[in-house]
Amino acid sequence: MNTETAVISIEKLSRKFGSKIALQGISLEVQRGGVLGLVGANGAGKTTLIKHVLGLLKAKEGTVRVFGLDPVKNAVKVLSGIGYLSEDRDLPPWLSVRELLRYSQTFYDSWDASYAEHLRGQFQLDPGSLIRTLSKGELAKAGLLVALAHRPALLVLDEPSSGLDPVVRRELLEAIVRAVGDEGRTVLFSSHLLEEIARVSDRVAMIAHGRLVLNGELNEVLESHRRMVVRWPGTLDSLKALPGMLSVTGGPEEWSVICNGGAEEFLAALRNANGVLVEDSTATFEEVFHARVTGKQV
Repeated sequence: MNTETAVISIEKLSRKFGSKIALQGISLEVQRGGVLGLVGANGAGKTTLIKHVLGLLKAKEGTVRVFGLDPVKNAVKVLSGIGYLSEDRDLPPWLSVRELLRYSQTFYDSWDASYAEHLRGQFQLDPGSLIRTLSKGELAKAGLLVALAHRPALLVLDEPSSGLDPVVRRELLEAIVRAVGDEGRTVLFSSHLLEEIARVSDRVAMIAHGRLVLNGELNEVLESHRRMVVRWPGTLDSLKALPGMLSVTGGPEEWSVICNGGAEEFLAALRNANGVLVEDSTATFEEVFHARVTGKQV
């Protein structure tokens, strides 16, 4: 792994909680600039991975480096370069928005007061409003404001738009895209909302049962997965055995399949068994996710 350009470098990270395996041999690199979308079903291990990145959990098996440093041993230096927003949005409820900004400023030497005020206006947050009186959407905006105002090199978002209405979700995503495009921020964006991941991510990493099952450029991931409708004369088990097969539904005469890799090899095997291709198209990100993570189609 190229630690000179990687903002996050994770190698062979495993984690257990009692007998439960949370992460199994995860190796992942997040390069400087752009957005890595981290996706997986609930309980897949996404939050556990993020806690290692933030230094909230110490790596027991494998290594984690952020900015080339151990985030546990170098917590102050690492965290000073990270902006973090989770679905909990744990902000002091007794403070006003104005007081929240002053309070947060004391933690960061790089805090940009004028930028914070710009974001407050952009998010239409009343400076005199108490945190405890804010709506869910306003709380999310306040949390993102605090995460962005010190201009962090790395923005870590763990289900940031969970429970929000579509309008507020769109505003948050647009702010994240601007932060990346305007200033070259690096973003680790974890979400179960696949349309959000597909909208803002350059790269995607999929986790299932603690394992990394897919990692790559989003456009390459989509181009390398096909959705095909086929007529198959054999058994379902023999169809599942064709090269590149990930999932299959339908039947008994026509089957919808998701496959990856060389489509030519799949189609050759299909023809050799007297199967017929009815339809061929690029798989959607949602179809890829369900095929890879659950073995099923949507």
